[in-house]
Amino acid sequence: MDLFGDLPEPGSSAAGKEAQKGSLLFDDLPPASSADSGKGGSLLFDDLPPAGSGDTASSATEQVSSAESHGKGEKRKSLEEEEKNGREELVEKKVCKGSASILGLKGYVAERKGEREDMQDAHVILNDITEECQPLPSQITRVSYFAVFDGHGGVRASKFAAQNLHQNLIKKFPKGDVVSVEKTVKRCLLDTFKHTDEEFLKQASSQDGRVLGVLEVSRSIGDGQYKRCGVISVPDIKRCQLTHNDRFILIACDGLFKVFTPEEAVNFIVSCLEDKNIQTREGKLEADTRYEAACNRLANKAVQRGSADNVTVVVVRIEH
Repeated sequence: MDLFGDLPEPGSSAAGKEAQKGSLLFDDLPPASSADSGKGGSLLFDDLPPAGSGDTASSATEQVSSAESHGKGEKRKSLEEEEKNGREELVEKKVCKGSASILGLKGYVAERKGEREDMQDAHVILNDITEECQPLPSQITRVSYFAVFDGHGGVRASKFAAQNLHQNLIKKFPKGDVVSVEKTVKRCLLDTFKHTDEEFLKQASSQDGRVLGVLEVSRSIGDGQYKRCGVISVPDIKRCQLTHNDRFILIACDGLFKVFTPEEAVNFIVSCLEDKNIQTREGKLEADTRYEAACNRLANKAVQRGSADNVTVVVVRIEH
């Protein structure tokens, strides 16, 4: 800010006229002519020696210029520092924003046989398979994998899928930069399920599954004799954007959803997570204890409600 920015520029006739009109700082002093300068009254600079040469005036001018230059230099330096600090703050905000948008995922599981003689469900929890999928497209930062496989008339297909589906997914996952990540990942998932189904049917071509009154699903890996009846291995793919308002993901087999609606199941988990009576065991994180308890309580409740099927519950905690 220029302290004298509101004063007229010297040497201008217009400025002189404006100065005569307004009330000036030294209006109460007698006018000084070229002949009697400094004699008419007590001036502010009376105690200074008279300017006897052009050199003195020049020196004074140089000093003023030097002071102005120094002031401008300081001002410029200050502005540069502010700009630098602003840039650093902006970069910091971008980094923080970027890191905050990468949410961690951690899975928990509980399973019960229910009224079945054996457990035919299978599940897989892989919190982070990023390294196995390298080199990733630049738009993808982390890859996680969670799955529940409901056995149909036996455990062979569900176990085969649990052992092989994610391996096939890793092999087919897009490597390096691609034109459209979303389309490429979707194609990868479709190919993975189809390939896994074909692999299993080669091994189990002489046996399988249900339908025609015994099979309760329209999609499956295996069940070869029912593929001609409309059963397919093509998955129903949905893309979901996670936010900081999301707390968990629920994945479960039909043994749960025969006796729980999705809304009931979610509300049941929330009530467990907020139960103040859950005691954290020594050496265990409170969050782990609560999510494990939620899985077990939900699976137990499904059996208590009369689910005759196997019950598998996977709850994936979204770590902020």
